[in-house]
Amino acid sequence: MTDLDFRCTGVRPEPFGASPTLLFGLRIEELDHQPVHALALRCQLRIEPAKRGYDPDEVDMLGDLFGEPSRWNSTLRPLQFAHASLTVPAFTGTTHVDLPVPCTYDTEVASASYFRALARGEIPLLLLFSGTVFTGRGGFRAEPIPWHKEASCLMPVDVWRELIESYFPNTGWLRLRKDCLEALRHYRSERALPSWERVFEELLAAAEAKRAEQGEEATKGVE
Repeated sequence: MTDLDFRCTGVRPEPFGASPTLLFGLRIEELDHQPVHALALRCQLRIEPAKRGYDPDEVDMLGDLFGEPSRWNSTLRPLQFAHASLTVPAFTGTTHVDLPVPCTYDTEVASASYFRALARGEIPLLLLFSGTVFTGRGGFRAEPIPWHKEASCLMPVDVWRELIESYFPNTGWLRLRKDCLEALRHYRSERALPSWERVFEELLAAAEAKRAEQGEEATKGVE
């Protein structure tokens, strides 16, 4: 059985991709010194949120994913990030390749919501490998890549932010139900608001004013 070792050597944005894509540098070594004719590689990427600490502002932004901080011992579970695949050309010994991983900025996707909440530091990732290796000295045979093959990676938060900012500068995406979107359209039309930003700013200001009013009433009630 061919014995492959995988290491992640770094992460960087793909500068010329049609959509947001990260390039994960991989070092692949064949430990039994067998020639590899080709490698049909699949990779599942997971976020391991329990392996890093969080600032108070990050904790506030992660409540929708993990609940109250008092429950994080049980809710801080791995999150699915992405699936990717790559055909690795022939090599003997060691080779270095880039694994392209598509990314989304849809805040309804847990991974994007998690990345968006982080202000600094590194994101602990686990890369789980599978696929088929084509090998053989003086012949040709196909072998599965064992499911236990994996590699850890610490991706700087700034790398993800740089990637998203290059495709969506100073903007974000919010997916809404159709009825909710129609209600917002009516709200905007009735008030002749010039932009969607103005719609949300007005709604947030109204909610904040109502909260302040309720706070004043509660204070008067105590007095």
